[in-house]
Amino acid sequence: MSAPMSAPLFRSPCPVRPAVPEDETALGELDRATWSTLHAVQPRPQPPYGPFFDDRHPPREFLVADAVTGAGEVRPAGYIRLARPTPLACNAHVLQIQGLAVADWARRQGIARTLLRASFAEARRRGAGRLTLRVLGHNTAARALYEAEGFAVEGVLPGEFFLGGRYVDDVLMGRPLAP
Repeated sequence: MSAPMSAPLFRSPCPVRPAVPEDETALGELDRATWSTLHAVQPRPQPPYGPFFDDRHPPREFLVADAVTGAGEVRPAGYIRLARPTPLACNAHVLQIQGLAVADWARRQGIARTLLRASFAEARRRGAGRLTLRVLGHNTAARALYEAEGFAVEGVLPGEFFLGGRYVDDVLMGRPLAP
């Protein structure tokens, strides 16, 4: 049986590559399309939109998963951002996931898991021995995925954010990166 026309058609795992400046428009659109109070603490982006890449968010910090849409077009299906949590030399062995997004049309296909696993390899390649992230307490699906991929809760900042009329915990997670 063939897949429905709207389903993504990609190899499992889908290819993951470093971002390039030409991804600017597609990743900006993906970022805006996936915005939600489930994971975002900033207000919903409004036009005119700023650049996706800038001095603080260069392409070299992003990995992109490409997939073929039902229309046969290869498009970014998701991205993950790996950045240093601080500029301190004593913290240089740590990288932090500072963004993970998967397009609605590509969800439930293992792309987030594929991006996470690619980030482990990339973080090791960049010399990291540890990977951390922050996730909102009410984002149970993301927390379950992170735990399944070896992250453990290392701290909770109760009621750190006020989103959608309620206080939400900021959950700090981390995992070692074995060689």
